[in-house]
Parts: sequence; C-alpha cells; structure tokens
Amino acid sequence: MRMPIRWGDMDAMGHVNNTVYFRYIEQARISWFDQIACAPDPAGTGPVIVNAHCSFLKQLKYPGEIEVRTLVGAAGRSSFEMSHEIRLVDAAGAPGQLHAHGGAKVVWVNFPAEKSVPLPEALRALLAPDGGAPAAVPTTVVPDQNRS
Repeated sequence: MRMPIRWGDMDAMGHVNNTVYFRYIEQARISWFDQIACAPDPAGTGPVIVNAHCSFLKQLKYPGEIEVRTLVGAAGRSSFEMSHEIRLVDAAGAPGQLHAHGGAKVVWVNFPAEKSVPLPEALRALLAPDGGAPAAVPTTVVPDQNRS
C-alpha cells in the first residue's frame, strides 16, 4: 500500500515522528482487513491487536511517498501475526531501501463478551491457502485514494 508522507507527520526534529510509523502500519492493517472483508463488527466479532512493535532503521522526511508491505503469518486458534515493511518510494517509483519494519499480534474476539474466539474459517483458509500448514502470505492492499 502506498501513502504520502505528510508535512504534519514530522516532528520538531525534522523527521517523521515515531508514533506516525504505527499509524502507517495501522492503515495498512485496516486496509488489509477491508480488502478481505473482515472488518471489525463492534456488536459481534473482529480483530484486535494485543501487542505492536516497530524497529526504526532510517529516517523518513517530508516530502515523500512510502510503500507499506503487509505479510500475515500462521494461524493459531484465535490469533495470527502480521508484519509490515515500510520503504521509501524512489524517484523512479520503485520501493527502495527499508526504513522500518514492525508488526502486531492479532486476536479475534467477541466484542460484547470481551473474549477471544476461534478465527473465522474463511480467514483461516486465507492464512493456509494450500490447505496444509499455514505460511506467511504476502498481501496486496488497494491504495486509499482519499488519504490526505
């Protein structure tokens, strides 16, 4: 998924603030859930994250465009790992050097009961496309044309 680096993403140090990387990752994660039709239903079930992490390798600065690549890992009973790579898009339009990588553990919950529940079968099938042991699945997320 590609998105612009906005002027407001920067802090007083002149680079993208560390908290904004988590927003980039969040946008990629939510777009992936939208793409696979698994958006949260506050009256029913859906995904929540129980931890999140990010390693900052190289500064990002305005102006620029980034690409966030999303990968999903093996399914457990009610959870799976998501990981993300954040790369600056170069002048030729290709994703360049890795600037950060991070991820989160996603747990499927029943929101009213506040309890974890088994992953939906359709999601489980997506995470194990060959019907065998689940493996990391690279995803393509449709860019959000309305992000400003």
